[in-house]
Amino acid sequence: MTEGPALRAVGAASLIREEWFLGVSIATSLAFLVFHEQLFGQLSDPLWFTVVFAWLFAAVLGSALSVVRHADHLAERLKEPYGTLILTLAITSIEVMAISAVMLHGENNPTLARDTLFAVVMIILNGMVGLSLLLGAWRRPEQQHNLQGANAYLGVIVPLATLSLVMPTFLSGPDGQHPSAPRQLILGLISVGLYATFLFLQAGRHRDYFTDDSIRHEPHGEHSLPHGPMWPHAVLLFAYMGPVVFLVEQLARPIDYIIETLHAPTAFGGVVMAILVATPEAISAVRASIANNLQRSVNIFLGSVLSTIGLTVPAMLVVSQLYGHPVTLGLEHGDLVMLLLTLAVSIITFASGRTHLMQGAVHLVLFLAYVMLIFQQ
Repeated sequence: MTEGPALRAVGAASLIREEWFLGVSIATSLAFLVFHEQLFGQLSDPLWFTVVFAWLFAAVLGSALSVVRHADHLAERLKEPYGTLILTLAITSIEVMAISAVMLHGENNPTLARDTLFAVVMIILNGMVGLSLLLGAWRRPEQQHNLQGANAYLGVIVPLATLSLVMPTFLSGPDGQHPSAPRQLILGLISVGLYATFLFLQAGRHRDYFTDDSIRHEPHGEHSLPHGPMWPHAVLLFAYMGPVVFLVEQLARPIDYIIETLHAPTAFGGVVMAILVATPEAISAVRASIANNLQRSVNIFLGSVLSTIGLTVPAMLVVSQLYGHPVTLGLEHGDLVMLLLTLAVSIITFASGRTHLMQGAVHLVLFLAYVMLIFQQ
């Protein structure tokens, strides 16, 4: 008769061990809520600034990693493409909240959304893709993925990236490079419309494009679903996202301080946001590639880029209109060349349905070129 309470006690202890970081996130949120002025009152001290920035960055990143962990559990139950869809939408939500918080805090930074989008594209399509392909090919000559799925992703990513980050450079309105309200409306509708159409095809009639052919045709008995309900993972996923909403608002203050007071490059805020967004998905994609599940890696990094452009751009345009913060979307000079080069190389990389070590090396070289470009600016 005592086995029931004993098992529940063991289960509770196991849950505490696995989800201890939720307590850290909540405690951090309470600390910055109660002692807000004291914690931010000494940012001029380099040591204290480093402590506060590292504390907030670690809390947000740890929560985002926990979101990915529970999204992966849901992915195991739901299978592709729904599992990856949950992951990309959760991380994109964090990205939108983070950019909005930094955008609305402190002095207006019209290029923040553009810098973040560009940094996310470079980190994912070059850094994440390069590392995944390189490590995945280290143990095997080639890896395979569903060519139709990659073509579907790139067929939407290329026009959206061009309309959002390239075209505005050559279209100057009455306010300079800031897009006018009609252009913002058209761009937002195009982005949302294309992304919604893609989701309809991904989750509907063409869902087979986003699964591995070899796995799809294997007997169902060889891939048994994990035991246990899904709802605890769904609840914990949202529980971890809760503190992120508050913590990214707090992270905006040290980011603004280093840009406005210490005169760091304006792209610094975008790079920080991009690292927060890309790191959790990068870990998941690299693990999948090492495990010879390149299709999941492709779904993660291409799906992440698509959701970032398709959802973040309209969200930032809405924030711009509501709060009167102008945004600059068009890339210039070397950044524009890097984006076009990255899109072209990505099309070549995924054009055959097979990848190898050389392709991973090329993408990593492009990522290093992007890093050098940041420091030169």
